[in-house]
Amino acid sequence: MPGGGGGMGGQNPMNMGKAKSEIQMTPDTGVNFDDVAGCDGAKLELVEVVDFLKQPELYNANGCRIPRGVILDGPPGTGKTLLAKAVAGEAGVPFISIAASEFVEMFV
Repeated sequence: MPGGGGGMGGQNPMNMGKAKSEIQMTPDTGVNFDDVAGCDGAKLELVEVVDFLKQPELYNANGCRIPRGVILDGPPGTGKTLLAKAVAGEAGVPFISIAASEFVEMFV
């Protein structure tokens, strides 16, 4: 067996279980709400999150606390990642994409 890849398709077995999350620390995602078609109800709700991220001092004055994150839930292919990138792009904050299984893996 040339290369000695083994039964895992040439992958290192020590990397099994490692999170493959995407962290984009530059706040410019290149996506905003104009790029998202449909999902009008979700966009209306997320506009409040964007406003909160842009002007936290206004909300803190009223006793609100800054959220540590937002979880978008739904079936595959419904535009959750695109909506999340639009929120990050509109608010000018870093974008972190992680699968639910990777999220659970962090705490188990």
